Amino acid sequence: MRHFMALSRVLPILILQYSLVALVSSAGPPSGWKTLQGSPPLVIARGGFSGIFPDSSSLAYNLALNTSSPNVILWCDVQLTKDGTGICFPELKLDNATDISVVYQGKAKDHFVSGVPTRGWFSVDYNFQELANVSLVQGVYSRTNVFDGNKLPILHVEEVANLIKSPSTGLWLNIQHDSFFKQQNLSVETFLRSLVAKNVTVSYISSPDVGFLKRVKSIFSHGTTSLIFRVLEQSKIEPTTNQSYGKLLKNLAQIKAFASGILVPKGYIWPVDSSLYLQPHTSLVSDAHKEKLQVFVSDHINDVPFSYNFSYDPVAECLSFFNVGDFSVDGVLSDFPVTPSVAINCFSGQGKNGTKQVDTLVITKYGASGDNPACTDLAYKKAKSDGADVLDCPVQMSKDGTPFCLSSIDLSESTTVADTNFKTRSTTIQEIKNSSGIYTFSLTWDEIKTLTPSILKPYGKYSLIRNPKLKNQGKLITLSKFLSLTKGSLILISIENAAYLAEKQNLSVINAVLDALNKTKPTSYKVMIQSTHSSVLKIFDKSKFERVYKVDENIGDAAVSAIKDIKTFADSVVIGKKSVFPETSAFLVNSTNIVAKLKSFKLRVYVETFSNEFVSQAWDYYSDASIEINSFVIGTKVNGIITDFPKTANRYRRNLCLKNVNKAPYMSPIEPGKLYQQISDFFLPPLPPPPPVLIDSNVTEAPLPSVSGKVPTT
Repeated sequence: MRHFMALSRVLPILILQYSLVALVSSAGPPSGWKTLQGSPPLVIARGGFSGIFPDSSSLAYNLALNTSSPNVILWCDVQLTKDGTGICFPELKLDNATDISVVYQGKAKDHFVSGVPTRGWFSVDYNFQELANVSLVQGVYSRTNVFDGNKLPILHVEEVANLIKSPSTGLWLNIQHDSFFKQQNLSVETFLRSLVAKNVTVSYISSPDVGFLKRVKSIFSHGTTSLIFRVLEQSKIEPTTNQSYGKLLKNLAQIKAFASGILVPKGYIWPVDSSLYLQPHTSLVSDAHKEKLQVFVSDHINDVPFSYNFSYDPVAECLSFFNVGDFSVDGVLSDFPVTPSVAINCFSGQGKNGTKQVDTLVITKYGASGDNPACTDLAYKKAKSDGADVLDCPVQMSKDGTPFCLSSIDLSESTTVADTNFKTRSTTIQEIKNSSGIYTFSLTWDEIKTLTPSILKPYGKYSLIRNPKLKNQGKLITLSKFLSLTKGSLILISIENAAYLAEKQNLSVINAVLDALNKTKPTSYKVMIQSTHSSVLKIFDKSKFERVYKVDENIGDAAVSAIKDIKTFADSVVIGKKSVFPETSAFLVNSTNIVAKLKSFKLRVYVETFSNEFVSQAWDYYSDASIEINSFVIGTKVNGIITDFPKTANRYRRNLCLKNVNKAPYMSPIEPGKLYQQISDFFLPPLPPPPPVLIDSNVTEAPLPSVSGKVPTT
């Protein structure tokens, strides 16, 4: 049966041209690696780039070769066919990741697997020629199936070996079910001897079976092929010794007698508690290195979250295994080999205060709201600590005229107000939104400050929740408190709903903001005023503030007259990611010229919103936030990115690969549409309609209505 992973995606892309690809750098990682041999860790591509294309397919292997470290190792799970041919396929049963149940309909058979009766289509029931009619498909339900129509054939081991052209690249054979094949009168050892006879070079052979590793040790010459003991879950029993894998690891010297290394799930090195937070790392890597055993770590999968400590950032997770304290693993097994390649070659040894390689601004979206409740004191403090350049405050107004920071005018979106007595103040206001809400102007500030903030859940429907340990921590703060807290930083004040507040609630958010700024006198740092309304920005003095016009819909172009109009009241423009790279079904289809066009009129361009969660990214970015950021910073040269995870964006700006932007082809921007073009006609999603053009009428507005009577100030 297929593996169900927390909703993920596949960003199949094609090969060399998807140059964003491997942020791998010729600048290289730092010297002094704490691996056993002192060299950089290896990147092992499980089934090729199996996070993208069907596992063990030619497209998956080629993508891994063209996007990863030069010394990438291709992983092949070896299964035997009825005629003894070794094929690369992730499981004993073929029905999950091929179309065999259609090709050989009604031909399922029963076999005992580890003593358990199992029904399905097994490789041992077909010779290799019979499998020529069978095609590989996506074996993970949560990944896209659009490449299932590409008729990708099952490959035998020699075919995969022939894909390797570079002497620095290797082949890793994993033998998971030797005892099962024996039951079918098939011999893995005989197959391995045939590879030796054909001069097929195998760099690594792994197995969870001690007896198998001891038997094949004599087949391969020392120094050419390394034998690796694959460690399964702690409580599982190893068949030869009849001991649990957890117990076997307590005697590493015993393992050294039949293997030169171990492959362990990442939890053996970084355990997590029941809440999925990291515990202190174990001494396993250091202990194994003392016994001269290499340590490889498995289960690095970008679209399956591991621990909340990593904030859905797969590069951060990889880095936790490299040169941390006194250890570094010797290699990483990944479905997305570009990510460990990036981590090893670009980000390792960077240090928190590494030199910025690009000047792109990092602008927060409600502070560090990916890790803390939005617009709280904790969110702003963490954003400063994480290296954000610009801290933002979306200003809302209380009933008594106090301006404060909150992500939405509806309190129920980011607080627990719906669970309080204030829930009776829920109402529907069509001018703001169609559904009901509990609005900020329905409560006084004294009432609002008693509310408990609640962390945002933009991808909750995918069961991706943010940092539950801090989900209700922090305090809501007034605008004046925000100005005090962020002193010395660039700040962005966002103003929306000004016309409604003035006309219907007799509240002037403009006056409240100006009053707070005048009292604070932020002369030591820059203030940016953002709004989707030109009528708001026209009120602010251009000499004192950077005025930022936010385009609140996706556009494909802008009329020159509209841009000239924007120039009269704004210095910068905020646009959405899809205005730069239009999408269909999460595939990039082409690019627009909007960034370059706006910049040609001396307008700075900021793009939003960059999040770490893989479901927020188009398939083309490999479920990796750093690769997405690179596409916009290097590809379109945006002036700033707006993000709820400023730590990820700030770290990206310091990666060592950016030093060689003009020399390294893999640092070129992606080519939108390359992946889309690889989809077979039957599975091809329809092209989206052309995005609209921004015209004068979208920009021009009547002046704001005046507020009658005296407005309370801060």
